[in-house]
Amino acid sequence: MTLVPPQSFITGEFKRVIDERFRISLPPELAEPITDDAGDAILVKEQAGCLSLWRAADWQRRLDEGVLLIRQKIQLGRMEQRWSDVQRFGRLLSTRSRAVKLAQRSRLVIPEGFREFLDVPPESEVMLIGAV
Repeated sequence: MTLVPPQSFITGEFKRVIDERFRISLPPELAEPITDDAGDAILVKEQAGCLSLWRAADWQRRLDEGVLLIRQKIQLGRMEQRWSDVQRFGRLLSTRSRAVKLAQRSRLVIPEGFREFLDVPPESEVMLIGAV
């Protein structure tokens, strides 16, 4: 596996409020490095109460590397007794991420399913954290 450094480093903490329609406004210093020209990004369920936003190309590379690793283990016979784990991993991958588009003013609408995972009611304050 090859580690690829991020295109830019994202740091800082920003307090924001999730509005009644589950929208959150991202500051430009967070939104610009993680979206492509069309405003597309990948929203990912990380730990309970925590979502992350990825540049689509970076997320795809991370996903491809994980799939390649599993494929190699299968070819080497290391997963023979763990097929249910492989299937569970596939289902997990398919439900933990979603393509999103940032609207005007870098607003992100948190999709259903992700709202429950985040477990924050509308009109609540949240902390956005830039991390490399």
